[in-house]
Amino acid sequence: MTITTTGAPEAVHIGESDLPWVEIGGGNKLRVLQVKIEEGLWIVENIMQAGFEVQTHKHTGPVWGYTVSGGWKYKEYDYVNRAGSFLYEPAGSIHTLQCIEDNTQVWFHMYGSNLNLDADGNVDSVTDGATSLAGYYALCEAQGIPRPNVVVG
Repeated sequence: MTITTTGAPEAVHIGESDLPWVEIGGGNKLRVLQVKIEEGLWIVENIMQAGFEVQTHKHTGPVWGYTVSGGWKYKEYDYVNRAGSFLYEPAGSIHTLQCIEDNTQVWFHMYGSNLNLDADGNVDSVTDGATSLAGYYALCEAQGIPRPNVVVG
C-alpha cells in the first residue's frame, strides 16, 4: 500500500513564544491555544496563583486537564492535582476550582460550555470557546499585545 502526502493537511506548530500570556488579574494569566467554535472545542492554558478561584460551574461537555506545575483542587473533592496529574471531567460535572500553590500551570481541553452558577445553583453566565477567544483578544489589545495567531477553525 502506498501512502502519498499530496494534498494531505499540514500540521500546525505553535511555539512557546507564539501565543502570549495575558494578565487576568492578581498575577493570574491565560492564553488561548485553539478554538473550533462549530465543534465546541476550546483549549486554554492558565497560570494561577494561590487563592485564585474559578466560579462554581457545570460543564456541558467533557474536559481534559493536565497540570504542568504547582497544585490546584476542586472544593468539592479531596484530591489535589499536581505536576504530571491528568484529570478527566465528564459532561455534567459541577465543581469550583481553587488554586493552592503559586505559579500553578494547567492546560485544559474542553468541549461545550461552562455554565457558571450563582450561590443558589442558577446559571449566572456562560463561558465557551467563542467568549474565551473574544476575551483573550480583548485582553491582548488592552495590554498592548498584537493580536495573536490562535488556531481557529
